[in-house]
Amino acid sequence: MKTTITDIFFDLDHTLWDFDKNSEIAFDRIFKNKYPHIQTADFIAQYAPINQACWKLYQNDQITHLELRYNRLKFSFDALNLKISDEEINEIAQDYIEFLTDNNHLFDGAKEVLDYLKPKYNLHIITNGFATVQDKKIKNAALSGYFSTITNSESAGVKKPNSSIFDFAINLANASKENSVMIGDCLDADINGALNAGLDAIFFNEKKIEAPANIKQINHLLELKKYL
Repeated sequence: MKTTITDIFFDLDHTLWDFDKNSEIAFDRIFKNKYPHIQTADFIAQYAPINQACWKLYQNDQITHLELRYNRLKFSFDALNLKISDEEINEIAQDYIEFLTDNNHLFDGAKEVLDYLKPKYNLHIITNGFATVQDKKIKNAALSGYFSTITNSESAGVKKPNSSIFDFAINLANASKENSVMIGDCLDADINGALNAGLDAIFFNEKKIEAPANIKQINHLLELKKYL
């Protein structure tokens, strides 16, 4: 890193907290209990890209919180030609949120790299996730002790990539942009959002997708030791 870094801001889902794995476990529990005719693997194959697309609309204020929760399920069931009523969809959505934080698998190396960074830097979270759910994830995954501040889009009033959420987080942390770095899995929300707001950024490219050559990136969390 070119400057002296004092504060590190992490995204939560898909960066530290293994959303895909934990999400699949939650849906598997729901389907086995109430909808045994639905194969979890088949559902997830449709749901994963649909959920990602819905989140992109949500973070750009094109759909609401409630539309996100409904649409990602409705569109997934439609793609599988499954007839699920709106009442059932809303019930599944509620069960899913309730069950999601019962399992808290982290990405390989997450705790190890946090243990490595904690004595040297001030650590923080910036997340677009819903406050009550994200707080449960952090608590249940035993991550609370690592982070000095947690900024969510509800408290900030805006979502990544809006630069205002980064300004909010920097002020909350009593940090400076010049001495801060954002680490996340989303090129648009985390990386471009942070860079446009004046922070440095490191792309957690766990899926090894094509990324601009000028972007700092890692494929495993322990590779952060190359930069920090």
